[in-house]
Amino acid sequence: SIMPLRVIQVVKSIYNVGAKNYRHLCAVYYNKNPGFEIIHGLLDRIMQLLDVPPGEDKGGYVIKASEGPAFFPGRCAEIFARGQSVGKLGVLHPDVITKFELTMPCSSLEINIGPFL
Repeated sequence: SIMPLRVIQVVKSIYNVGAKNYRHLCAVYYNKNPGFEIIHGLLDRIMQLLDVPPGEDKGGYVIKASEGPAFFPGRCAEIFARGQSVGKLGVLHPDVITKFELTMPCSSLEINIGPFL
């Protein structure tokens, strides 16, 4: 069995409006259990490697409960760092999972790591 499946991708996005570059990191964890704690642990490790401490002070990061159409209600959090929103993580909504023809729960993380590089 290939389970659990972990996929991580880093993409550089260039937007003509405002001439901004973004470097997005996306990760998906696919297994019999949604794995929110796995994806949250991945966020913690990424931020540690980027020298961004947990906490709102000293330029750190926090996650706060949030909602989003792609996420299961009550299982989504927004990532804030240095006074701005930089991403979201959570358990994907069953409608999203079935649209990708998947049969088990998924959790995902999407974060703009550009401000920390």
